[in-house]
Amino acid sequence: MLIDAFGENSNGKWLKDIKESFAEDRISIAAINDSDNAIGWIGGIKKYSGNVWELHPLVVNKYGRKQGIGTLLVTEFEDQVKAKGGITICLGSDDENNSTSLSNVNLYDDLFNKLETIENKNSHPYEFYQNLGYKIVGVLPDANGIGKPDIFLAKGVK
Repeated sequence: MLIDAFGENSNGKWLKDIKESFAEDRISIAAINDSDNAIGWIGGIKKYSGNVWELHPLVVNKYGRKQGIGTLLVTEFEDQVKAKGGITICLGSDDENNSTSLSNVNLYDDLFNKLETIENKNSHPYEFYQNLGYKIVGVLPDANGIGKPDIFLAKGVK
């Protein structure tokens, strides 16, 4: 089920996110398999008068991963952002599980070197986005608790 892709600790927040995704200032796209089951979903939020769209969330259930579904969803999302006149897509990719070299270190010292030499230690999705042309544009230290940063990525789509 797609709900499983949200993780055990989502506490029903996914239902609120899905309902909100149908608002006028949002984009919502689902990937449906041959059995008419949702296996992926991407949402987007209009920011900065439509110049920027925040990609949030992107989820693919465990059976659909590593099959190109995430890439197809992001590509379709980018096309819809362009059609709406957007010029930039941004997103945050949390590191809550010590998955990169940016976790559990002091990011307030020598931040730019740490960003430039980031390492993926445990299948963190920032590399997925980089493979699609997104660039790391910043990080918010301790966003999810001490040593748990949020990595910001962005891409121009015009």
